[in-house]
Amino acid sequence: MRERLESEHLEERELAPFAATSRNSRGRAHSEDEHLFRTLYMRDRDRIVHCGAFRRLMYKTQVFVYHEGDYYRTRLTHSIEVSQISRTIARALRLNEDLCESISLSHDLGHAPFGHSGQDALNELMSSHGGFEHNVHGLRIVDHIENRYPNFRGLNLTWETREAIAKHAKTKGEDSLIEFAAFPNPSVEAQIVDMADAIAYNSHDLDDGLTSNLIHWESLDDLVIWQKAKLSSNSKMDFSNNVFKHHIIGRIIDRQVENLIRQTEENLEKLSINTPDQVRQQAIKVANFSKEFTEERKELSEFLCKTMYKHHKLTRMEEKASNVIVRLFEAYKRRPELLPPTVYKKRDTETIERLICDYIAGMTDRFALEEHQKLFDPMWKI
Repeated sequence: MRERLESEHLEERELAPFAATSRNSRGRAHSEDEHLFRTLYMRDRDRIVHCGAFRRLMYKTQVFVYHEGDYYRTRLTHSIEVSQISRTIARALRLNEDLCESISLSHDLGHAPFGHSGQDALNELMSSHGGFEHNVHGLRIVDHIENRYPNFRGLNLTWETREAIAKHAKTKGEDSLIEFAAFPNPSVEAQIVDMADAIAYNSHDLDDGLTSNLIHWESLDDLVIWQKAKLSSNSKMDFSNNVFKHHIIGRIIDRQVENLIRQTEENLEKLSINTPDQVRQQAIKVANFSKEFTEERKELSEFLCKTMYKHHKLTRMEEKASNVIVRLFEAYKRRPELLPPTVYKKRDTETIERLICDYIAGMTDRFALEEHQKLFDPMWKI
């Protein structure tokens, strides 16, 4: 039987000196008794998996709104893919896999419904009230909104998991981010998850784009990353079927992961990094791809932006989604009593705008569409 203390000893013996170990965690905001079997980061992961915000990721858009089809990625499936990729990288570099997993599974908790169009709509609506940024909101969820424990609000996650959420944010002036401002960069585990996130969404957006016919096979041959993945494959299968698609996209993921591992290891050795805080003190991130591979990935990102993200079908979908968010927000603001009683009763502790923003940001795509119908379709039952 392996108890927590033995797991902590294993971390000390097996992990690299720059990895985050449970014993050296900066801890939690609220003190708690240690668990008999689980380390701090294991408990973080489990609290995230069991929280309501994580379950709602099942019906939150990655790119396609949920009713477009059940094949396409959601925030939940994307988070699982990021977790799988980051654990592979962490094991190769002797990093803390449990911390990588907790960061991966929490990194999208703050997303509004309808992907980035939902975030952009909320940010504009909240422009005079502090704005909306999904990572800042993710930190708000784990620190305040989730309410599952008798002795504190939030999930009471470790400083290291919360640091990763905070450092992923584009906004820098938020009060909630001040405690993480001492270092330019987060842990190497957080950096690895950030890169795994990019690997996952570029690769699965290729998959979803081909499935939806927004991307055509012949256009991919102009991409260096696609060409090299084909060359690295010994397969002689038909170059235009689903099995081939999965095979080549798998090769693209493998090549990115391998390059990231090798380049990150080289960076760590070159900088003679021996502690987690030395990672944080670096002016630039230590987890990165080689210069050549960065160019390949840049070409892929630009291709996806031009061919898929700006496709007129997605543009129309985003416009409809944005309109849903705007109409809901304006209706609730005009008549706050339209909010559920459990939400409305909190109006004395939050501004009405932030209360509405929190409520809409927590909606799934499906719930937001149904709520829109209930409020604006006279034939829809309340």
